[in-house]
Amino acid sequence: MEKRAKPDMLEGSRLERFQMDAVVIGAGVVGLAIAREMALRGRDVLVVEQGASIGEGISSRNSEVIHAGIYYPPQSLKAQLCVQGRRMLYNYCQRRQIDHRKTGKWIVATHPDQRAELQRLQHQAGRNGVDLALIEAEAIRAALPGLKVVGALYSLETGIVDSHGLMLALLADLEAAGGQLVTRASVEAACSRAGEHHLTIGGAAPCRVTARTVVNAAGLGAIPLARQWQGLQPSAVPQQWLARGVYFAYSGRHSFNTLVYPLPEPGGLGVHLTLDLAGQARFGPDVEWITRQDYTVDPQRVSVFARGIQQWWPALDVNRLQPAYAGIRPKLAGPGSGFVDFRIDGPDVHGVPGLVNLFGIESPGLTASLAIAGYVADRL
Repeated sequence: MEKRAKPDMLEGSRLERFQMDAVVIGAGVVGLAIAREMALRGRDVLVVEQGASIGEGISSRNSEVIHAGIYYPPQSLKAQLCVQGRRMLYNYCQRRQIDHRKTGKWIVATHPDQRAELQRLQHQAGRNGVDLALIEAEAIRAALPGLKVVGALYSLETGIVDSHGLMLALLADLEAAGGQLVTRASVEAACSRAGEHHLTIGGAAPCRVTARTVVNAAGLGAIPLARQWQGLQPSAVPQQWLARGVYFAYSGRHSFNTLVYPLPEPGGLGVHLTLDLAGQARFGPDVEWITRQDYTVDPQRVSVFARGIQQWWPALDVNRLQPAYAGIRPKLAGPGSGFVDFRIDGPDVHGVPGLVNLFGIESPGLTASLAIAGYVADRL
């Protein structure tokens, strides 16, 4: 998909043709949320997914954390959509009986010179409408015995969710509203002209689909797809960097019932402790810049994990850390670049009517998914 599509891939094809109102490319949590929202608004929606099932990419390789909206600059899309999306997501999970839990989260400082960063985060979160409590070391030791910290912030609104259950509910809503999902259907070529979008679909049943509206929510594949999109100017497509983050599971019993995060690091939120809905603990992700998609988990990275965790939890038993899985974040800037916002590019940005490209949708994309859906639908 890195090569630009040739004209003969789009012209004169004998493939079976279909006419649709709207097509969403990508059946991760964000793509499904967008498709559901459009269908609920009366659109005739088709979702095409290159994988064998929903959520095989970024959506199945994350921490499943419902973020409060702490880390993002006020007025950024990440801040606005995370806070709005978090409220919508808790409400949706309750209504649809999707497994979730509001666990709370500690952001811990291990050195006195980090207190200023705690205060900065607390102030920024407040500007985003998120209340954080600044807790001193004695109170933390009572709540979290065994932690070696000098202070912390506590977020009451952070939680965890069954991401697969969430995606199944979104898909059910989409289909109930008349939408359709087709898997094993990769977009091999795309062309926009005269107010329509023409997609050449590969896979088991190759075809051509023409639609008035297309949303490119292909996750890691969104930028490669946009690069070969005829009718879309190359200047409208950003560069993409890949940041792999691996996770290690912590076997056996532990004393944690809440999430624990260190202060953020460049490219991520630091190696943190999260829980699944069964109470199993895991640590991650770290940040490793890579040049191609590779989900390998190197067991040797356990030593780096252990050193980071032991700064705030000295009692860690390194022998109980086991390689789990890896995820890849689609970054819009490389190492040392600082904050970069979501890009949700509509016709006002690239000039192509009826097309929306979603670029750099990493964390907090899961939390923000329902709010992103409304934002995209409003623009269309």
